[in-house]
Amino acid sequence: MDVATKTNGFKLNWMNLRDAESGKVLWQGDDDLTTDNKEHEARVPKKILKCRSVSREINFSSVQEMKRFRLEQRVYLNNDILEEWFFEFGYVIPGSTKHVAESYRGSRFQSDDTPPLFSAAMLL
Repeated sequence: MDVATKTNGFKLNWMNLRDAESGKVLWQGDDDLTTDNKEHEARVPKKILKCRSVSREINFSSVQEMKRFRLEQRVYLNNDILEEWFFEFGYVIPGSTKHVAESYRGSRFQSDDTPPLFSAAMLL
Protein backbone atom coordinates (compact mmCIF):
# COMPACT_ATOMS: atom_id res chain seq x y z
CA MET A 1 0.00 0.00 0.00
CA ASP A 2 1.51 3.37 -0.96
CA VAL A 3 1.61 6.45 1.31
CA ALA A 4 -1.18 8.23 -0.58
CA THR A 5 -3.53 5.30 0.09
CA LYS A 6 -2.47 4.93 3.74
CA THR A 7 -2.94 8.62 4.53
CA ASN A 8 -6.17 9.12 2.59
CA GLY A 9 -8.49 10.76 5.08
CA PHE A 10 -5.86 11.05 7.82
CA LYS A 11 -4.67 14.45 9.03
CA LEU A 12 -2.47 15.55 11.87
CA ASN A 13 -4.36 18.69 12.92
CA TRP A 14 -1.77 20.01 15.36
CA MET A 15 0.89 19.05 17.84
CA ASN A 16 2.44 20.97 20.72
CA LEU A 17 5.05 20.74 23.45
CA ARG A 18 4.37 22.24 26.88
CA ASP A 19 6.18 22.73 30.13
CA ALA A 20 4.20 20.04 31.97
CA GLU A 21 4.53 21.82 35.33
CA SER A 22 3.35 25.29 34.24
CA GLY A 23 1.19 24.23 31.26
CA LYS A 24 2.85 26.91 29.11
CA VAL A 25 2.98 26.03 25.39
CA LEU A 26 6.62 26.16 24.28
CA TRP A 27 6.06 25.08 20.68
CA GLN A 28 3.03 24.36 18.50
CA GLY A 29 2.81 23.31 14.88
CA ASP A 30 0.03 22.46 12.47
CA ASP A 31 2.00 21.20 9.45
CA ASP A 32 0.49 18.22 7.67
CA LEU A 33 3.09 15.56 8.51
CA THR A 34 1.46 12.99 6.25
CA THR A 35 3.11 14.47 3.15
CA ASP A 36 5.24 11.81 1.46
CA ASN A 37 9.00 12.36 1.07
CA LYS A 38 9.03 15.69 2.89
CA GLU A 39 11.21 16.51 5.87
CA HIS A 40 9.44 18.56 8.52
CA GLU A 41 11.44 20.85 10.74
CA ALA A 42 10.38 22.17 14.13
CA ARG A 43 12.30 24.95 15.83
CA VAL A 44 11.73 24.22 19.48
CA PRO A 45 13.09 26.81 21.93
CA LYS A 46 16.12 25.56 23.86
CA LYS A 47 14.47 26.46 27.17
CA ILE A 48 12.51 23.22 26.78
CA LEU A 49 15.74 21.45 27.79
CA LYS A 50 15.51 23.10 31.23
CA CYS A 51 12.00 21.72 31.89
CA ARG A 52 11.73 19.01 34.54
CA SER A 53 8.87 17.49 32.55
CA VAL A 54 7.44 18.08 29.10
CA SER A 55 3.98 17.28 27.78
CA ARG A 56 3.29 16.54 24.12
CA GLU A 57 -0.22 16.85 22.76
CA ILE A 58 -1.26 15.46 19.38
CA ASN A 59 -4.61 16.09 17.70
CA PHE A 60 -5.49 14.09 14.59
CA SER A 61 -8.50 13.15 12.47
CA SER A 62 -9.25 10.10 10.37
CA VAL A 63 -11.99 9.54 7.83
CA GLN A 64 -11.12 5.85 7.65
CA GLU A 65 -10.97 3.19 10.34
CA MET A 66 -7.48 2.37 11.61
CA LYS A 67 -7.07 -0.85 13.56
CA ARG A 68 -3.54 -0.56 14.96
CA PHE A 69 -2.47 3.05 14.57
CA ARG A 70 0.95 3.82 16.00
CA LEU A 71 3.37 6.69 15.93
CA GLU A 72 7.16 6.38 16.02
CA GLN A 73 9.44 9.27 16.90
CA ARG A 74 13.22 9.30 16.72
CA VAL A 75 15.60 12.00 17.94
CA TYR A 76 18.94 12.14 16.14
CA LEU A 77 22.30 13.56 17.17
CA ASN A 78 24.91 13.65 14.40
CA ASN A 79 22.94 11.06 12.38
CA ASP A 80 22.83 8.63 15.33
CA ILE A 81 19.57 7.82 17.11
CA LEU A 82 19.67 9.48 20.52
CA GLU A 83 16.18 8.43 21.66
CA GLU A 84 13.19 6.54 20.26
CA TRP A 85 9.56 6.59 21.34
CA PHE A 86 6.78 4.29 20.17
CA PHE A 87 3.16 5.24 20.79
CA GLU A 88 0.36 2.74 20.33
CA PHE A 89 -2.96 4.52 19.76
CA GLY A 90 -4.75 1.34 18.79
CA TYR A 91 -8.16 1.50 17.17
CA VAL A 92 -9.30 4.78 15.59
CA ILE A 93 -13.01 5.18 14.87
CA PRO A 94 -13.81 6.24 11.27
CA GLY A 95 -14.81 9.91 11.03
CA SER A 96 -13.28 10.76 14.40
CA THR A 97 -10.87 13.29 15.86
CA LYS A 98 -8.58 12.16 18.64
CA HIS A 99 -6.58 14.20 21.15
CA VAL A 100 -3.73 12.52 23.01
CA ALA A 101 -1.42 14.04 25.65
CA GLU A 102 1.64 12.37 27.15
CA SER A 103 4.20 13.66 29.65
CA TYR A 104 7.91 12.94 29.96
CA ARG A 105 10.03 13.56 33.04
CA GLY A 106 13.69 14.49 33.20
CA SER A 107 16.08 15.96 30.71
CA ARG A 108 19.36 14.87 29.28
CA PHE A 109 20.63 18.44 29.11
CA GLN A 110 19.78 20.12 32.42
CA SER A 111 22.91 22.22 32.71
CA ASP A 112 23.99 25.72 31.85
CA ASP A 113 26.09 24.37 28.99
CA THR A 114 24.89 24.95 25.46
CA PRO A 115 22.86 21.87 24.48
CA PRO A 116 23.99 19.92 21.43
CA LEU A 117 22.05 20.24 18.19
CA PHE A 118 19.68 17.39 17.49
CA SER A 119 16.80 16.63 15.15
CA ALA A 120 13.70 14.49 15.40
CA ALA A 121 11.92 12.40 12.80
CA MET A 122 8.36 11.18 13.09
CA LEU A 123 6.90 8.26 11.14
CA LEU A 124 3.13 8.02 10.76
